[in-house]
Order: sequence, then structure tokens, then C-alpha cells
Amino acid sequence: MSKPLGVQMWPLYAAGFTTAFGAHAVAANLGGFSEDAVKSLMTLGILLALYDGAEVVLKPVFGTVADQIGARPVLLAGLVGFAVASGLYAVADSPGWLWVARLGQGAAASAFSPSASALVARLNPAGKHGRAFGSYGFYKSIGYTLGPLLGGALVWLGGFRLLFTVMAVLAAVVAAWAFLAVPAVPPLPRRRQTVVDLARRVTDPGFLRPTGALAGATAALSVGVGFLPVTGAAAGLGTIATGAAVSLLAATAALIQPYAGRALDSGRVRASTGLTIGLVAAAAGLGCAALPGIAGVLVAAILIGAGTGLITPVGFAVLASSTPSSRLGQTMGTAELGRELGDAAGPLLVGAIATAATLAAGYVVLAILLAVAPLAVVVAAIRRGRPARQL
Repeated sequence: MSKPLGVQMWPLYAAGFTTAFGAHAVAANLGGFSEDAVKSLMTLGILLALYDGAEVVLKPVFGTVADQIGARPVLLAGLVGFAVASGLYAVADSPGWLWVARLGQGAAASAFSPSASALVARLNPAGKHGRAFGSYGFYKSIGYTLGPLLGGALVWLGGFRLLFTVMAVLAAVVAAWAFLAVPAVPPLPRRRQTVVDLARRVTDPGFLRPTGALAGATAALSVGVGFLPVTGAAAGLGTIATGAAVSLLAATAALIQPYAGRALDSGRVRASTGLTIGLVAAAAGLGCAALPGIAGVLVAAILIGAGTGLITPVGFAVLASSTPSSRLGQTMGTAELGRELGDAAGPLLVGAIATAATLAAGYVVLAILLAVAPLAVVVAAIRRGRPARQL
């Protein structure tokens, strides 16, 4: 007897929480004040890049594997791998093993993250993809929000050893839960794909538009998390207040996603409209971040969070509905690669411009890029002879 859909989905939400919590709980505390914190900025940068670097390289690979053998085995293997990688450092408690653990965590997350997204799409009918991805994104955002706070508390109580122990237990519990509750979803027959076929699919506007919007939203989110505290400090805010501003951004993104998904499913919001409004909201938030004073920081946090929260479920729902079920893993892995690139490119762009000019100028340049993106899509469609209303 098959389990109710809600029972099947909860372990997938927990997997989304796990990858987000694992990314931010460690990253936010690597340069902290515990005895085993990283002291060298170069070492800190490399350790931060290990997790994301593994995801950039491996997510499309594991997404393709999920299509070939089924998403459930890849999901379970990834969660078990995350538990093992975390447990290695918890047992060894040696700085050298921190490198191995972070690389292993990133590789494991590269397996279970796109697999979870593919299962969200496969287990839900097309008419409920918006709601499903909205809920999945909500719990993932909760992981991003709570990661620095709970991670900091665990490091304060018992150092990185306690934090990695908790992550190992969390991943193991979620793996056992998924094993019991998530049904086997067999891979679907599919036509042999050449490199040319793959290139054609990932350069098709139907893939590029939502993936580009997801990358833009992630770039704005990453810039907000990384640079709003700097702006807040310049406006006279203390560390608690700037932390609250970042939490406001993440919480807004989390709360908006379920509503955005339901609006898409009910037809109250069209996909093109949702992506456009989300990009404009994120751009407006970055513009507000360039304004002096505390009000600009708070309004920026809300608008960037709202834009991200709107784009995320809509973008993934569009990708799921426009992708053959036999290629969902590959599509989700490649789309998450786009998000990872946006996550890296946004702060790099703003940081470079801030170094050459001012931080406000960096905000404005990224805001312009996000605001111009929907217009560029419309112009390109008109040149191809397609009516803009089809976008």
C-alpha cells in the first residue's frame, strides 16, 4: 500500500534543509572565535570554496546518474555520504580532516540535492509543481536561516566536533526516513542523448530563462547576505542588528515561496510574470541597499528576500513542467549549477566594483543587470518573431 503523498514529501523537505544547513552552519563559523576556527583568510577562502566547488562540478553529473538509475538511490547514497563525511571529522577532530570533510559534504550534497528536486517533480502532478517546489524551497530557506545561528551555538558549546556530529546524525536520520517513506521511482525509458542534444537543450530559451532568473535571484541573495552587514555597520548598526537584517532577508524568502507556488498552480500568476516581478523586486532591493541609513538596509532585505522567494519555486516549476520526466535529474542538476554560478558571480561582481569605486555602485550595477534581464528576453523574442505574451 502506497503512502500518502505528504508522508513521501517530508523526507525530501528534510533533505533540502540538510544541504542548506550543512552549507551555512559551517561556512558562517569557519572564521569565528572558537579554538578550532580558521585564522588564515586564504585558508578560509579555500575551505569555503570546497563545498560550493564540489557542487558546481558534480551536480549535473549526479543529476544525470539519477536519471539513469533512479533518483531515490542517488538521494539515499548522497545522504549517507554526507553523514559519513561529517562523521569523519567528528571522530578525527583534526584540522587536516576538515578539508576532507568539507569536500566530502559538498560531493554528497551534489548527489542528494538534485535528486530531491527531481523526486519533488516526479511525485507531484504538473498542476501542483508550484506548491511542491514552494514548500521544498521554504524548508531549504529555513536551513539557510537557522544554519549560522544553530551552527554558532553548537560551535560555542562543543567546537566543530559537536557541529559535525550533529550534521552526521541529521543526515543519517534523514536517510533512514527517506528509505522508509520515499517510494522507488523507476527511471523512465529515454532516447540516447548526444553532446549536441545536451547543448541544444541547455541553450534553449525554455531552459535559459528560468535558469537565468534563478541565477540572478541567487546572486542578489548572496550579495545581500554578504554585503548588507557591511552597509548596516556603516549606518551605525551593531552586529546583532545586521544579523537580524540578514535573517529578515532569509525569512522573507522562506515565507514567500509557498504562496508563490500556490499562486502559480492556481493561475493567479503566470510563470513569465512571476519571474519578471521577482527580478524587478530583487533589483529594487539592491537599489535600496545603495541608499544611506538603516531604512535602506531593512527595505533591501525585504525586497531581495521577496524577489528570491518568488523566483525560486516558479523557476523550478517551469523547468519541471518543460522537461521530459526521463531528464529531470539532469535538468535540475544543471539548473542548480546555474544557481551556484550566480551565488559566486554576484559577490565577485559587487566586490570588484566596490574595490574600484564604492559598495553602493556595486549594488547599483547588479540591480541594473537584474532589471534589464527581462527586457532583454522580450527583445530577443521579438527579434525571433515570437509574441512577447508567450514568454
